[in-house]
Amino acid sequence: MATEHARPDPATEEVRRRMRTQRRGDTAPELALRSELHGLGLRFRVGVKVPGNARRTIDIAFPKQRVAVFVDGCFWHRCPDHSIPAKNNSDWWATKLEANVARDVETTALLVDQGWQVVRVWEHEDPTEVAASIKKLVRPS
Repeated sequence: MATEHARPDPATEEVRRRMRTQRRGDTAPELALRSELHGLGLRFRVGVKVPGNARRTIDIAFPKQRVAVFVDGCFWHRCPDHSIPAKNNSDWWATKLEANVARDVETTALLVDQGWQVVRVWEHEDPTEVAASIKKLVRPS
């Protein structure tokens, strides 16, 4: 007796394809902030592994000053101003996004426990203003 194999749902395959092509780093907001920081004369590292959890990385790190900057996307990290619940597969997305937020909290706590200052920036924030506030942390007057 032949067994029938379920054909993949084209919509699901399309979502899977789009998810694979989503940028995880070097996003436009990250690049804009890095450009502003560089313009202020600040030098930093990109993609530094989080001490104590090598599977996580810091978007922009100032290791000597122990300042970690994360540029969070409004959708992926549940921005209180711009996050919109997914219409399709809403339960799955809610669980996924809550896990992202929980991971953010855990990563922040891990770094703070090791003496790092953590800056979390939303993708919609003005990179010029954010860079100026980061400069104050990295190079206090």
